[in-house]
Amino acid sequence: MTDFAIFWDWLSFAVRWLHVITGIAWIGSSFYFVALDLGLRQRPGLPKGAHGEEWQVHGGGFYHIQKYLVAPAEMPEHLTWFKWESYATWMSGFALMAVVYYAGADLFLIDRDVLDVSAPVAIGISIASLGLGWVVYDLLCKSPLAKSDTLLMLVLYAVVVFMAWGYTQLFTGRAAFLHLGAVTATIMSANVFLVIIPNQKIVVADLIAGRKPDPRYGKIAKTRSLHNNYLTLPVLFLMLSNHYPLAFGTQFNWVIASLVFIIGVLIRHFFNTRHARKGNPTWTWLAAAVLFIVIMWLSTVPKILTGEPKQAAASEIFVASTHFPAVRDTVLGRCSMCHATEPSYEGIYQAPKGVILETDATIAEHAREIYLQAGRSHAMPPGNVTAMTIEERALLAAWFEGAGE
Repeated sequence: MTDFAIFWDWLSFAVRWLHVITGIAWIGSSFYFVALDLGLRQRPGLPKGAHGEEWQVHGGGFYHIQKYLVAPAEMPEHLTWFKWESYATWMSGFALMAVVYYAGADLFLIDRDVLDVSAPVAIGISIASLGLGWVVYDLLCKSPLAKSDTLLMLVLYAVVVFMAWGYTQLFTGRAAFLHLGAVTATIMSANVFLVIIPNQKIVVADLIAGRKPDPRYGKIAKTRSLHNNYLTLPVLFLMLSNHYPLAFGTQFNWVIASLVFIIGVLIRHFFNTRHARKGNPTWTWLAAAVLFIVIMWLSTVPKILTGEPKQAAASEIFVASTHFPAVRDTVLGRCSMCHATEPSYEGIYQAPKGVILETDATIAEHAREIYLQAGRSHAMPPGNVTAMTIEERALLAAWFEGAGE
């Protein structure tokens, strides 16, 4: 079993790296082409059908790029398709979800206090939600709402808010954030696989057959590409959110996730406006900062997190606290079956992240992590598998916050 655990850990590492590499490739090409498209300029003398051009310099050379809004008059001899970056990112991401969240459903996917279901049921809900998210999005984009970009975006955002809330009613906070990112990434990749690339293939087929391509296909593909552009930054945050328990493990986590989408849109609006040479909307950064402060406040309602205790508390102060005997009992009863030299929890063969919580000294040494992960948020125990109570969490918070007084 130990050998299998080591293999599985390395498998997770390999799939995670593959996901990072393919994600960088997809995001990089997506951001580049959006910036290129916004920076195009028209001039007299452009070839027939050319919408605009741009000169760029990079790596010691100059590049002269022209864009055809529909298609050139003839099929180019060499044509590069940008699609595998998207496909590989989604496939590696789904593989990573299977390795971490499906294989470890009892720890990372299911929270018995939220929805008491078996692992197969939870996994089925997860997979079905990804497909349902795409179907709802695609139907909205094909509905009469699509006649107004603003109205469509408002309705889509309302759907995002509902999904953010809905996932917190199904899974752990950690898994809820991850799934909100996954369903958004599924929409983005499906846009490429089911809309953008098929439309481009129709245009290419028309060129080969000597027919004039229908500009409608290019317009639809561009709209979906624009959606992908604005969704990228929120997806990045949600995929990395497992490192931030105060975001996913607190009472208003679904509101926090919803606000993250607005922050991402604001930041992309800044860069898109700059790339289009239409101004310098620095107000977007101020608005994003204000929303981030709101997120910080929401993560600690009703009491704002102050960080470290008021005085520089050494480990002895934590141990000397009147709360410590009860804290020690709580940690040993709820945490140390995993965070031990020899973990006793089934399927755990090494203490997660090397954190050992077996003695007074090691518990005091990790006081801040205990406070953030289990006191001020519900990130730990994962899925609350050891049934830590609200009173015990309040005790952990009071212990840390009172140590410097």
